[in-house]
Amino acid sequence: MFDFWDGIRPLRHFFLCLMLAGLLQGCGLIDYVFLTPPEDTAQEMAEAGRLAMQEKRYGDAIDSFTKLKERYPFSPYTAMAELALGDAYFLDEQYKAAVATYKEFEALHPRHEAIPYVLFQIGKSNFLMFDSIDLPQDNITEAVDYFNRVALSFPDSPYAGEAREYIVKCRRYEAEHEVFVADFYWRTGNYEAAWQRYSYVVDRYPEQEEIVRYSLVRRDLSYFKYQKSRSQERIDEEKGSWKQWFDWL
Repeated sequence: MFDFWDGIRPLRHFFLCLMLAGLLQGCGLIDYVFLTPPEDTAQEMAEAGRLAMQEKRYGDAIDSFTKLKERYPFSPYTAMAELALGDAYFLDEQYKAAVATYKEFEALHPRHEAIPYVLFQIGKSNFLMFDSIDLPQDNITEAVDYFNRVALSFPDSPYAGEAREYIVKCRRYEAEHEVFVADFYWRTGNYEAAWQRYSYVVDRYPEQEEIVRYSLVRRDLSYFKYQKSRSQERIDEEKGSWKQWFDWL
């Protein structure tokens, strides 16, 4: 005799397995929808940042390295991320942010083997922020300071030679700025200030031969005009005093 339950027993097992699988899958779906996904590890973030740098996606690299710093401050990858973050800002031409990031790295890791590179990059970032000789040269002044640190403190580093080359360029910008200011005083008739400024250029930047020659001529002319104006002032004062005396009489 045919037993109905015996016939459907295999099907019953099949449906039970199917229901169990559905429940398990449902749990996975619930986890996916409602539970927070696991965070990337420090290594994964470092690798993501490195790949973004290779592909010149500097914004993504900045995001990856910043998150690594914030989430894993004590990871073995953190120092690398701090340095790479400065490079990402630099390559993205965000030089002000690059300077701040490199300076932070120097403060946190003063004995790190990358310090000569970091100092050089601070100098170069400042140099690349140069805009015009008619503006304040604070960035150029700071660039010279950092390039000098590289050249003097790390003379055997691979960055010392290039740092010295940048120092020459920076000093030319500084000299041109000083001449610009001196010329302004000349044009406005402030010959005393012009004379002092041209004299400063001659004394401060002797290696800038072309600029020094120009400044020497202008210095002497400024001094002559300054003395002439002083003489005229004395004459005018004397005339005024004699006039007052005659008026008194």
